[in-house]
Amino acid sequence: MNPADTSDLWWRTAVIYCLDVETFQDSDGDGHGDFAGLTRRIDDLDALGVTCIWLMPFQPTPERDDGYDISDFYSVDPRFGDLGRVVEAIRVAHDRGIRVVIDLVINHTSDRHPWFVSARRSRTSRFRDYYVWRDKPPRKKEQLVFPGEETSMWEYDERTEQYFRHSFYRHQPDLNFANPEVRAEVARIIGFWLKLGVDGFRVDAVPFLITGEGVADEQDPHSFLRELRRFVSRREASAMLLGEVGLSHEEQLAYFGDEGTELDLQFDFLTTAKLFLALSRQQATPLAEVLAARPTVDARHGWAIFLRHHDELNLGLLDEAEKQEVFDAFAPEPDQRIYGRGIVRRLAPMLESDPRRLRLAYSLLFSLPGAPMIFYGEEIGMGELSTDLGRGAVRGPMQWDAGPLGGFTTSRPSKLRRPVAGGAYAPAHVNVHDQRRDPDSLWSFVALLADRYRSTPEIAWGEVRVQDAGDPRVLVHQATYGDVTFVAVHNFSAEPVTAHLEPLAQGCTATVLLEHSGSAPQGEHAEQLLDGYGFRWFRISPDAGSVA
Repeated sequence: MNPADTSDLWWRTAVIYCLDVETFQDSDGDGHGDFAGLTRRIDDLDALGVTCIWLMPFQPTPERDDGYDISDFYSVDPRFGDLGRVVEAIRVAHDRGIRVVIDLVINHTSDRHPWFVSARRSRTSRFRDYYVWRDKPPRKKEQLVFPGEETSMWEYDERTEQYFRHSFYRHQPDLNFANPEVRAEVARIIGFWLKLGVDGFRVDAVPFLITGEGVADEQDPHSFLRELRRFVSRREASAMLLGEVGLSHEEQLAYFGDEGTELDLQFDFLTTAKLFLALSRQQATPLAEVLAARPTVDARHGWAIFLRHHDELNLGLLDEAEKQEVFDAFAPEPDQRIYGRGIVRRLAPMLESDPRRLRLAYSLLFSLPGAPMIFYGEEIGMGELSTDLGRGAVRGPMQWDAGPLGGFTTSRPSKLRRPVAGGAYAPAHVNVHDQRRDPDSLWSFVALLADRYRSTPEIAWGEVRVQDAGDPRVLVHQATYGDVTFVAVHNFSAEPVTAHLEPLAQGCTATVLLEHSGSAPQGEHAEQLLDGYGFRWFRISPDAGSVA
């Protein structure tokens, strides 16, 4: 592969690391993480193998939805620093070869945003039409995003005697994209952050931008996404749009557009859900089936693969029986579940901190076709906080060392917005400092995977196919690019298995890239002997003497 041919598609082979500035590193002892602290830790991310940082919202906010209720799109919450600190962090990341993308939260604003404060004062406000208003809510009931927390997507405003639409919480009024002034404002927001050096955006809740009321064009809903893509490309050709589109694969295709006209990368929610179903059954079949059926997309498009992120583990794309299987295996207590569809736990506790299962899961993350995304703290096996916090249970302070507060801050514990994890997951047992110095730690294994992934371009660029392993407990998938094939073998069960691979083509050699257990393929009928939860990666390439 010629890197020059794909350098503008950097996100296809990125190792993405999602973090919340507020919980990552406090530099001044006030109990809040900040950009100065993040800048200090960029070398740690570089050592891990991260090539793209995704920053969760850091703009001013009333903090009623963990920062996703933004009250000023052009500024920084003063707890975290200022625009100068943001630019400094971006510059340092770029110096290390790390890109930076930020959340683009444009479905709604906070109800304390000056636009909405003005809009609700009077029907004649110049900002009134920035939002979606009706005299009466529609009769047709819509599926709620937060069942149990909200009962409607419409909230009555007594002062102006109309209802405003909110797809999410009632304190997050929806913006009206049918208004060209709103679309122009979104373009200014994007242009502002691109000018400060960001390399792209993770676009929040994409389907809500083009469905329901207040869309830019009811006859052609996707026109707004194409408009965004064109504007981003004009301002910064290499900037990336990563979309949160929690739909089936077939439905997601429309959000890529034609030949790179909409989103560049999309999170693969269906593959993640099927992966956890496979882990719960100790059977590879659910994952093998979804991989075999996943649509092939244009080379300018791609999938982002993840195990956990900042929200609940969403199982909404599974049927009810499948969802219950995953709940029973990984969230047996009712308070570990949310909205009837999700799990509010981190990966390590879900897998009972079994190092074999954790390594299996991460081997899958980095070997499945797509760009791997890591949520902060997952690389060391951090635990969740009390599940009473809902989605906030996975958003505790980062654990850098074995100190009582994990090296996150020098402040008193009472100043922290959320406590540090305790018990077996306390910083004394789980922290970056100790794991970086232990070659057998989870951190070291993730760093190894990142290195192998970055040096194996077939994973990202190859044509994917699932082999029949002869055992439903085993997944064998391959990715072929040119005359080189990457093959990964994973045993989902606790028992040793023998997986039968397709024989090597004449004149080809298999080179081991990564292994947990097993043996190299031999002869015409290759076999892989794998221990419980074992895995192996290898590359098949022509012998030097057989290349003309």
